[in-house]
Amino acid sequence: MEAVVIGAGVIGLSVATELGRRGVNVTVVEQGTPGAGTSAASYGWVNANNKEPCAYHELNHAGLEAHRKLAQTTGGTWLQAGGHLEVATDPAHQEELARRLSRLCDLGYEAELITHAQARELIPDLITGPDAGPIAYFPREAYCFPQLYLAHLLSTAADLGVKVISGNAVQTIDVAGGRPVLGLADGTVLSCNHVVSCVGRWTQSLLKQADVTLPMTEFEHAGDATVGYLAVTNPLPVSLARLLTTSQLNIRPDGGGRLMLQALGLDATADPRDIPATDAPVAKELLGRLNKALSNTSAAAVVELRVGRRAIPADGLTVAGPLPSAPWLYVLATHSGITLAPLLGDLAAKEIHGASAQSLLAPFRPDRLLGRPADRGPLPPRRPGQQ
Repeated sequence: MEAVVIGAGVIGLSVATELGRRGVNVTVVEQGTPGAGTSAASYGWVNANNKEPCAYHELNHAGLEAHRKLAQTTGGTWLQAGGHLEVATDPAHQEELARRLSRLCDLGYEAELITHAQARELIPDLITGPDAGPIAYFPREAYCFPQLYLAHLLSTAADLGVKVISGNAVQTIDVAGGRPVLGLADGTVLSCNHVVSCVGRWTQSLLKQADVTLPMTEFEHAGDATVGYLAVTNPLPVSLARLLTTSQLNIRPDGGGRLMLQALGLDATADPRDIPATDAPVAKELLGRLNKALSNTSAAAVVELRVGRRAIPADGLTVAGPLPSAPWLYVLATHSGITLAPLLGDLAAKEIHGASAQSLLAPFRPDRLLGRPADRGPLPPRRPGQQ
């Protein structure tokens, strides 16, 4: 069996390595360099915390556990499984957190309220002033260093004989003699049994080459649901070994003492066409919020400011499965790529290799979106605790 995986981000390389383990002859085609798309600008939070409806929560919960299992069995350093603390400091956040904790506990997800003293044991530099409200602890959650995970996948792919073609876009998708045929930008022609689309926010444009309309939420203007700021600080003497989210700021370690910052409330001006300087007002506001959340951050400076772009199918939920009109073409697209990568790689490879349909994927088949208008109206606003 031969398969071509289009896209060398965390999803595409996860599928490629799992197909390679099953003896499939795999070629990965990437228009840029591996991991340079959505995977390169991700907060990297591995969780099922604020994922609705129930089927989407279950999928992400399984993804969280698949990540932990893979890291444990391979000694992977990309996953930091220290849990997540969430501090609710405003009334709306406090009410939402109480509802979410009740729902998550009913679903069997590990989540609990802890005291401020317990929180400071987990994060010694946490500042909990008089306005600090309830603090929730999610012990199974983790964060991922995407580039380290990609390095693991690329090394594994090489060991399995997976071929990776970089800097070469797929320009045509046809069928000849019952087999899909892909034409690449440099004139290369690839024939195979199965094609796997893992191109994230480029899914809609790629599938048009196969005369398929599968709408994605496209970037339209600054601050829409597809974009958001990510800032990285200079190295700091901060005692933080896990994720921290507050009503104002999300914070996680970024290696070597650096911190990664995210503030959903500031994303209204985020525009990938116009990325602010590291001393711009938005960067200063992020640092001000950091100073209020953690001690020993007075010397913090933003050394890198990015605008991440999210891959969001039109209804906000994951797409996973073959196209009814072209069963040789398997499509994967999701906003939860970091969390779901190991799981989707495994489940998709099983289905492509001939195993029975995987029940976790049943609610997420592409059928539900095929032919729908691309304009679905605005997505609901993101809430505290989301990426």
